[in-house]
Amino acid sequence: MAWTAHTIIQNGKAIPFEDAKVHALSVGLAYGAAVFEGIRAYMNPSTKRLSVFRLEEHLARLDQGMKFMRFDSPPSRDALRQGVLDSIRANAPDDDCYIRLQVHIEARGNQSTTGPVGWVCAAIPRERSTKRESGIAACVSSWTRIADNTMPARIKATANYHAGRIATLQARADGYDMPILLTRDGKVSETAAACLFLVRDGVVITPTRDSDILESVTRDTVLALAAEHGLPVQERRADRTELYVSDEVFLCGTGQELAPITSVDRLPVGDGKPGPITMRLQQAYESVVRGTTDAHAAWRTPVA
Repeated sequence: MAWTAHTIIQNGKAIPFEDAKVHALSVGLAYGAAVFEGIRAYMNPSTKRLSVFRLEEHLARLDQGMKFMRFDSPPSRDALRQGVLDSIRANAPDDDCYIRLQVHIEARGNQSTTGPVGWVCAAIPRERSTKRESGIAACVSSWTRIADNTMPARIKATANYHAGRIATLQARADGYDMPILLTRDGKVSETAAACLFLVRDGVVITPTRDSDILESVTRDTVLALAAEHGLPVQERRADRTELYVSDEVFLCGTGQELAPITSVDRLPVGDGKPGPITMRLQQAYESVVRGTTDAHAAWRTPVA
């Protein structure tokens, strides 16, 4: 991408990007006491204007995270919404951008410290994965997905991603692009940083919310788009072996967007190529995030 980020919003103030700092012993860093949202703003190819995709849903999930973390005097939704828009405007991107909105404990302290709380919002360029077109080689990880009564995955806490990082490093060392993690009872959960879908006999299937998944905004989007395109949809528990016998498998998330998985444990998914339903949904997703369709206008927040 041609543009670079030069300004960041920290605690509501615009400062030079490289000047954003917290103490090295802050509780947010020392104990992972932070929650965040990854958000995207997309450029409409005709109007050349950016819109933030499903901003309100991301802010609502962040509110849930701050509540669960028992943060003292967390920033308001209005302040965070303004921070997202200000971070984009300040950097004047001429293409899509990825937004990292993070709330953390700034002070030094111990495991039970709950404040004071600070926050930061960065709008940065992020290249799209080339695997969106060619497909991803995945493996079933030997590492188990974090459980709700251990480190709840539905809370988008930075500490949760340590488990996914371990699984990803192992998958890469073994020659795969990314891991698929199972729950403690051996059911399919999600990848290290994105939700998972299977297609069997024309039915679009995704693990249930009690499968230790992040309650993904993108997952919700795909479920809605699939139903609108007349595709049967099931939210249910899924077995590991279903990954091997599915016609298609794909992942979705703000960072990964919507991308096909073409092999699992070096076994081809279907014919080993991106499947027609996956690519149809990818195209529908692209249209709705960019606003090249009038559908779901409420999902797009214009950046004036």
